Amino acid sequence: MNDPITDMFNRIRNAQAVSKETVDIPYSNYKYRITEILEKNSFINKAEKRGKRLGRVIEITLKYFEENADDKTKKIPAITGIKRISKLGQRIYTQFKDIKNVKSGYGTVIVSTSKGLMTGKEARRQKLGGEIICEVW
Repeated sequence: MNDPITDMFNRIRNAQAVSKETVDIPYSNYKYRITEILEKNSFINKAEKRGKRLGRVIEITLKYFEENADDKTKKIPAITGIKRISKLGQRIYTQFKDIKNVKSGYGTVIVSTSKGLMTGKEARRQKLGGEIICEVW
């Protein structure tokens, strides 16, 4: 595994594809901060640290919306798309004034700034640029 952030996003996408309630991801502070931002912006229900030392994981409780159609209940994931922008081979940096809205404001962008990870809105408000990590919608 070369890129642990991309692996985290793939695990979330795959779990939502089969309507799982929770997904476990190997722990790192960076990934935990990303999940806190996702939780704060209502893309996931809950993110918790589990285990100790080497067995430590982040347990993410995924969020779904229910849609009733023809007497069948269908689960629709809260995260319809998640895209890694800055990759290992090509880092993408931007100034605060160049941070764009995602899906006309329905999504969010996660930015790594000098003051830590934050959403694009927070970075623009604090006038901080940085590395664009991902877009979530």
